[in-house]
Parts: sequence; structure tokens; C-alpha cells
Amino acid sequence: MLNKLNIRKIFKEIIIFILSVFVISLVINFLRSPEINQSCLKYLKGKTIHGKDLSEFKNHYPLILHFWGTWCPICRQEASNIDIVAKKYNLLTIAVDSGTDEEIKTWLKKRDLSFPVFNDKNGKLARKFKIKIFPTTIIFDKEGKIKFIESGYTTTLGLISRIKLAD
Repeated sequence: MLNKLNIRKIFKEIIIFILSVFVISLVINFLRSPEINQSCLKYLKGKTIHGKDLSEFKNHYPLILHFWGTWCPICRQEASNIDIVAKKYNLLTIAVDSGTDEEIKTWLKKRDLSFPVFNDKNGKLARKFKIKIFPTTIIFDKEGKIKFIESGYTTTLGLISRIKLAD
């Protein structure tokens, strides 16, 4: 039979474990993040797969850039989170090596997603941003400076929290 002392001890150990995992994930994320030049936004040129000019994204802050691929299993899991955030914030996704515009449109429609997508057909833009891990999300603050770089899966709440801190 568990008494109050044992329950407190178990609860304390669970909290310590959760905090440890959180800190370790932050350290790993920091070590995996690319070193991106602050002037990298100059590389954003062209139109989304639905015809919106990329300059419309660059001129509004905070700005979220999300590099992903249709071939990436983590990106597929995270896509609904990105879609929710894109409905409220200035978010542009960059689909890297994911096929033609029509193939990406079909992929989005099949999953009922509507976030804006720039097709980085050959990965050239990802290379200019030094992105090697997918997904990678970059958040620029209200002054256009990089505030956060996140590699790997992120939750809706985590992403919105970072956006609020950047605003």
C-alpha cells in the first residue's frame, strides 16, 4: 500500500525526469541548429505554389520559416501543427526536394492542409540557409532578427510560445 510519502517521492521523480528530458532536448536542439546568417532573408525570392509573392512574407514580422519535405516522416507528423499556426501567424513553409508544385498541392489536399508553401525543388534555398535537418523552423522577431531555430518535431503550443516571445 502506498502512503503519502511514497506518492510524493514518485511524483518528485516523475517531475525531475520530465525536466531532465526537456533540458536534454534543448541541448540537443542547440547542437543540431544550423548557424544561419542574419541576412539570409535576401534569398527569399519567387512565389509560393499558389502564386503569392514571397516578399509579402518578408515584410511582416514576426516571421516563421519552416523547412520540411513530403518525404520526411517527422514533417508529416508535424504538418497539422504547422497548419494551425499558419492560420494565425506569418508563416512560410519551404518544401525541400518534394516534387512538382502539383505533387505538393496533391499532398496538401490529401491531408486537408492549407499552409503556404514555396517549392524548393532542388534544395538550393535550404543549402543557402544551411539547413541539413528536417524539419527546421526559424523564427524572426519583430525587428527581422533570428530569435529561435528549432530542428525536429515541435508542438503547436511550443511553436506559438516561441512566436509570442519573438513578438
